[in-house]
Amino acid sequence: MSHRARPRTCRTVAAAALTAAVALVVGAHPGPAEAAGAAPAHTQRVEYFPGPGAEPREVTVPADTPARTARRTPAPVDAAAKVRSLQRTGPVAGRLDLVVMGDGYTADEQGEFATDAEEKLDEIFDIEPYRSYRGLFNIWLVGAVSHDSGVSGDPTADVAKDTALGAHFFCDDLERLLCVDTDKVADHAALAPDADIVFVIANSAKYGGAGYSAVDLPAGSPFHGVATMSSENDRSYLIGAHELGHSIGHLADEYQYAGYGPYPYPDEPAEANLTLGRDPASSKWYRWLGADDPTGSVVGTYEGGGYYETGIYRPTETSLMRSLTSTEFNVVGREAMIAGFYADADALTSSVPTSRPVRQGRRITVRLAPLTGLADLELTWSVDGRRVPWATGDLSVTPHQLGVHGRGHEITATVTDRTTAVRDPAVRAQTSDSLTWTVR
Repeated sequence: MSHRARPRTCRTVAAAALTAAVALVVGAHPGPAEAAGAAPAHTQRVEYFPGPGAEPREVTVPADTPARTARRTPAPVDAAAKVRSLQRTGPVAGRLDLVVMGDGYTADEQGEFATDAEEKLDEIFDIEPYRSYRGLFNIWLVGAVSHDSGVSGDPTADVAKDTALGAHFFCDDLERLLCVDTDKVADHAALAPDADIVFVIANSAKYGGAGYSAVDLPAGSPFHGVATMSSENDRSYLIGAHELGHSIGHLADEYQYAGYGPYPYPDEPAEANLTLGRDPASSKWYRWLGADDPTGSVVGTYEGGGYYETGIYRPTETSLMRSLTSTEFNVVGREAMIAGFYADADALTSSVPTSRPVRQGRRITVRLAPLTGLADLELTWSVDGRRVPWATGDLSVTPHQLGVHGRGHEITATVTDRTTAVRDPAVRAQTSDSLTWTVR
């Protein structure tokens, strides 16, 4: 797990009085469907994507693998699965570790899985701010081996396949809902060096997917969420991109349900992209007010979001958090995503340990994450809190070069992301990181 503590989900859990039911909430409040009664035992709450042009929905489904999914006795996980690094940009402790696994790929199809995974990831990481901040991710491929090729429910509900992760369409009789056995997913994810986020790619051309937040995963799962998507559908990658908005950026859904009516709670939502105030000038995102947005909208306050129709406002007319017809986050979402990246990853690392004093002639070398585009990293050095201007940008220095004489002085390397995609000073502070060594 990452060395920085962070919330594990953007949706919280509330225990209903005198029941053991769990309700999914937006901010801290259950929606009307959840508030009406307790969910039955052994269920999971997932986000469902009815079609490429449809708005997502939240649904409750059975947690158990359905009987129509053929399951023979599987080989032990560690006997069949192979783990390899697709991208390693830095130490596990300083990166967001994304684990990608396939389902419905036989032993002879593992090369096909790797190709499918790379294609889906390239599509996701072509969306900003993923594109600019890909260098903060390590990506691991876990080759789960299935007995059968393809997954259950493809093309029809009566099709049953024996697969490593139990992926199946027609989950709870919803054709496009692609569920998995989350216990098996957790077992396979544990094979990777670390797992902050998990993607499951099903060997199928049929459109479908699902999003599981941390509260719906097996107890003790170290990752923030799981997204499923089909391998050969050209729009399914947007499911993964949307789900990362929840698990990394703590963004709320910006869509609404007909009949939900007004937002009934007095508390301001915790998520960065929803507010109770109609006045744009007093909204959380007032610094972006009037800006032309990548979604084609203009930043303001647009009514409806977080599943409710009125009394709640979002920053733009549409975005990737509202509909998968949009392939862009709005600027408010981008800023929240960048904050989320830095909550779990560091742009500054070094192989020189800070836990031991360094000699005056010892070369201290640091490394910056390979960020591009929107990112704008500035590296500075200071001695005992006083900046050394000439050393700005240098990746390797010695205490002697910095003018240090004698013991007990402190040398600090600091990196700050000056990206124009961040306007909130609190978020800007999150982009800054430093390492300090004591001179002996």
